[in-house]
Amino acid sequence: MERIKTDLVVLGAGPGGYTAAFYAADRGLKVILVDEDKRPGGICLNRGCIPSKALLHVAQGLREARASGHRGIIFAEPKIDLTKLRSWKESILQKLSAGVQSLAKAKGVGYKRGRGFFENSNTLRVETGQGQEYISFAKAIVATGSKPVVPKNFDLGNPRVMTSDQALEVADIPKDFLIVGGGYIGMELGTVYAALGSRVVLAEALDSILAGGADPDLIQPVLKSAQKTFGEIRTGAKVLKMATAGKKIKVTFQAEPKNKEELYDKVLVAIGRAPNSNSFGLENTRVTRDAKGFIQINNKQETQDPKILAIGDVAGGVMLAHKAAKEAKVAVDTILGGGRTFENIIIPAVIFTDPELAWCGITEREARERNWPVKTAKFPWLASGRALTLDRPEGFTKLIVAADTGRVLGVGIVGFGAGDLISEGVLAIEMGATAQDLAEIVHPHPTLPETIMECAERLFIP
Repeated sequence: MERIKTDLVVLGAGPGGYTAAFYAADRGLKVILVDEDKRPGGICLNRGCIPSKALLHVAQGLREARASGHRGIIFAEPKIDLTKLRSWKESILQKLSAGVQSLAKAKGVGYKRGRGFFENSNTLRVETGQGQEYISFAKAIVATGSKPVVPKNFDLGNPRVMTSDQALEVADIPKDFLIVGGGYIGMELGTVYAALGSRVVLAEALDSILAGGADPDLIQPVLKSAQKTFGEIRTGAKVLKMATAGKKIKVTFQAEPKNKEELYDKVLVAIGRAPNSNSFGLENTRVTRDAKGFIQINNKQETQDPKILAIGDVAGGVMLAHKAAKEAKVAVDTILGGGRTFENIIIPAVIFTDPELAWCGITEREARERNWPVKTAKFPWLASGRALTLDRPEGFTKLIVAADTGRVLGVGIVGFGAGDLISEGVLAIEMGATAQDLAEIVHPHPTLPETIMECAERLFIP
């Protein structure tokens, strides 16, 4: 039985875990990174952010080819080779994973592939292909991520009922494809499969897609576009159960006066994610979890166990890779005795639909709910020269500022490349910029970031 001693063990090699490991190693700690996946990178790299964005890029190319006729450029109908598509996507994941492994080696971080299990608050057992190893640690960071939620009445043991994990494999292109859930995962994968040729029906139990995040006005252009490319979008649509019906999935929808049944080639269940907090021995420590299984932490990422910290999806909050990476640095600084906390940090959100939707800071809805006096301004991309040359005028840029000082409190952008534009909004909020600051900063013309300046200028128009 091999026993290894280390300053820090990090369980989970996703964006939170490997950031924590590398950051700690740079500051002189002896670190071991443990993950049971076939390659490091976590959910984001292997079954989330990266493969989905690769497929969304493919979808964008297909849309561009099909929409170019009115510009005088006519292509034949694209032919899709799924084998090559999967191989290309896989090559991206391999390169990024190899980069993580290379960085770990360069920084002196030990990497163990295997299933980690807490024997107690000082020992992690790692079950590897070569047997068991025991790691004695001074501190541990749990960064085990999350997994898709599948209700029992949807879990048929039938590969035609998928989670995002299977949908990202693109085994085939189903003719009739039902997506249950109108959150960002359902909308992004619906965008992919609609472009590939599926008739996508999206069913959302709430009254709106993408509910609970961005302001409703920012969601509207996304909805309008999806209504054109998807077969159908249903809101207020509750799926009651599913059943195997030969080579189809029979889906029962709640309806009046009688429930309705429909057949689909495949179904994607995208109704949320749950923390990966079971099956690795947390019950052998003093770590506590809430009713949903999320590890309970304070603003220093500390759990109830003084030896163990937690970051990322498993610790709750918004499930975003960049949020986990920021928490990783807070956790390591806490271990080293620093005073950094995860408070008042602006975390941007991006939904990579077509058009993209991004926002940061406070939304207009939140400001009204809190009775904060604010001013808002919008700049329509119909007035943007760059948006028109890109043939993408459907978006707009929105600012929410304090009514008295003009300080930027929130930014929302919907349109082509919104995810790349939102960082200026994050910077403005973090640096305490005012709308006048944004209006006076010279932006290059013609560009999409220029819409932020134009939007700010509108706040000064009488």
